[in-house]
Amino acid sequence: MKNEAASGGAFEGDALEGDDFDAELFERLGAAGLLHLGAELFHKGQYHAAHEAWEQSWLAGMDDDEFWKGLIQAAICLHHFERGELDGARKLYQGHRRLLAGFCPEHRELKVEAFLAEMSRCLRPVVRAAPTETVAFDGATAPRLQFL
Repeated sequence: MKNEAASGGAFEGDALEGDDFDAELFERLGAAGLLHLGAELFHKGQYHAAHEAWEQSWLAGMDDDEFWKGLIQAAICLHHFERGELDGARKLYQGHRRLLAGFCPEHRELKVEAFLAEMSRCLRPVVRAAPTETVAFDGATAPRLQFL
């Protein structure tokens, strides 16, 4: 899958598979570029690819690594929900909220508090569902990341 990054370069999602830090990509896009690239992928419903983009900043050892880890968990939470893996979605729901709470109301120009509210709205049926109950994912109502 190819996506155009804010920097004008192509992003090859498969190139980021695994836990390898891509120093060239990080140098080219920087943390801000990766944040926006991840948001673009997230808004397209490409949650795993968004996770991979944000993971580059987390692997870079940024001072705000809990922020990146929270975004990564939010993306994978929705990835699990989309695939019907509700137990995984529930676990990551709690984790992403805990990690991102310290960055409210906004961080890196991302409206974190608004994002957490949208994630809560979207995942409320999952959190409230009985263990044997199924909840369908509706991409049309998926959370969006908003920037200042």
